[in-house]
Amino acid sequence: MTDRENNRKGAALVKMVVLLIFIGAAVYLVRYSPARQYLTAEQLGQVLESAGLWAPLIFVIIYVVGVCLFLPGTLLTALGAAIFGPYRGFLYVWTGAMIGAGLAFLIGRYLGRDFAASLIGDRLKRFDDAIERNGFATVLYLRLMYFPFTPMNFGMGLTKVRFWDYMSGTALGILVGTFIFTFFVGTLRDVWATGRWEELLSWKVYLSVTLFVASFFIPKLLKMIKKEESAYGR
Repeated sequence: MTDRENNRKGAALVKMVVLLIFIGAAVYLVRYSPARQYLTAEQLGQVLESAGLWAPLIFVIIYVVGVCLFLPGTLLTALGAAIFGPYRGFLYVWTGAMIGAGLAFLIGRYLGRDFAASLIGDRLKRFDDAIERNGFATVLYLRLMYFPFTPMNFGMGLTKVRFWDYMSGTALGILVGTFIFTFFVGTLRDVWATGRWEELLSWKVYLSVTLFVASFFIPKLLKMIKKEESAYGR
């Protein structure tokens, strides 16, 4: 083994250690440190409500940072829907999620990919190559399966999947779930704000619930389509 290879492996190890420290520090900050008392829906909501016209931008920034620090996505998504309503909430949530997902992917790619590649054997290399060839479909499928959002962002950075395949698969894959969740929470927010409780029986609520339930059948439908394509390809 040459000195150059040793230096390369050493640098890859150092980067991986930095990534692990970053992830550990993020989890500690959000879950166990005194700072967690400021990362509640109530505290963040107060910040956004006092931000005026800057509230959308600040929310997107909070979402991006939250994604990278392992802050629960459901908390941020519900907060966006509750503050901005179903439609603007969806736009801001989706924007923040996309930027955060891309940033977390790049962190994982820069700090962890070299070390992960050095550990890959022949069997894992075939798997890694398959992800590269089918990156968009793989990412889309996992997003539709509601695979944990933030771990997947960092984890995909360790694979050979292309950045734009990852981003496009994420953009489409989280579209349905994000819209359904923000639409439902935003509708409840509107009902609470107006005090018209009879609207809980409105078409909006029925539609959001129906879409949410239907979204769980998307992975099964994709499996059926994949099986049919395989059968025709024989």
